[in-house]
Amino acid sequence: MRRGEGVAGLGEALRLSFTGPDRIARAAETWRRIAAAARVDDPVRTSGSGLIAFGAFTFADDSAFENVLIVPRTIIGRRDGVSWVTEVSVDGDETPAPELAATPLGSEFRLSLQPGAVSPERYLELVADAVSRIRSGGLRKVVLARDLVGHLPEGGDLRRVLVDLALGYPDTWTFAIDGHIGSSPETLVRVNHGKVTARVLAGSIARGADAEADHAAALRLATSTKDLDEHRYAVQSVLDALGPHARSGISASEIPFALKLPNLWHLATNIEGALSDGSSALDLAAALHPTAAVAGTPTAKALEVIRELEPLDRGRYGGPVGWVDAAGDGKWAVSLRSAEIDATGGIRAFAGGGILAASEPEVELAETKLKFRPIVEAFG
Repeated sequence: MRRGEGVAGLGEALRLSFTGPDRIARAAETWRRIAAAARVDDPVRTSGSGLIAFGAFTFADDSAFENVLIVPRTIIGRRDGVSWVTEVSVDGDETPAPELAATPLGSEFRLSLQPGAVSPERYLELVADAVSRIRSGGLRKVVLARDLVGHLPEGGDLRRVLVDLALGYPDTWTFAIDGHIGSSPETLVRVNHGKVTARVLAGSIARGADAEADHAAALRLATSTKDLDEHRYAVQSVLDALGPHARSGISASEIPFALKLPNLWHLATNIEGALSDGSSALDLAAALHPTAAVAGTPTAKALEVIRELEPLDRGRYGGPVGWVDAAGDGKWAVSLRSAEIDATGGIRAFAGGGILAASEPEVELAETKLKFRPIVEAFG
């Protein structure tokens, strides 16, 4: 959901699980075969109507978390003043569709998240180590993450958390797929009738306490050599990945703009082009992941350093999360400002930052605190 519009699913008509380095590409091919075999009656014919699958994929190839595509039994959508309901059935399955009935929210709850596998002190050490490696050569940027943990109280209704995220951060993508929840400001890729768009975020600074301080913060970000370098690496990685799929060209603004969120400013660049090879949104998610914004530059070297330094499994944090329809159109965000909720109610939230040669450990730690804020406040 974004600005009160989007899609939501009830029940499961089909659940597919994938593993390994080619997990997203195999999911795209599997979905292509399923969509081709499906009988679809869609008089609405808008983005998100008809047959769709929701998905959430891990950051790392060897993560213990599940990579899923889920086709709901019932889909509810709203866009541009039009609302619709899609019912999905499977041949031979006589299970009735879930009842469309609103239920009251559960009791209010508040909980605080505590340091997990990477404490603040440990994160300072990891950043210092990364800076040393970058200055030694062979690596220009690496994204390092840390975690916070907690436990959902018995009967705790996650819809309360999602409502807080959606209302507090209306310009982000609020998602909840298979226990993976969050509000991401970064569009990994969107495909709509042959047009591809993406938004790259890299480089950030805290909002000011008043209008004057806020303006000064945005100006510092827009003129920061460190943040502009980080942003340039991220944009180039997206252009390189999308280029082969859009032979007529991919365009991006020469200068990033400052994107204002409730708690921070981001450097942002919008990218767009026309697809030339019929790729689906999920195909492009496979081509793009992981971007320099969540891994580093060069990507292979950055992933190697992440594996060496981070003592945690990021799960689906930093991975693609979103949906794809039968025509291959869809929207995928980068899972940021997110948390995993396991079957026992355990919570693990993640936040990270791009480390460059000029990075200062204390500043990078403060940036992760800002990025944790949406999830921490939603639970608290």
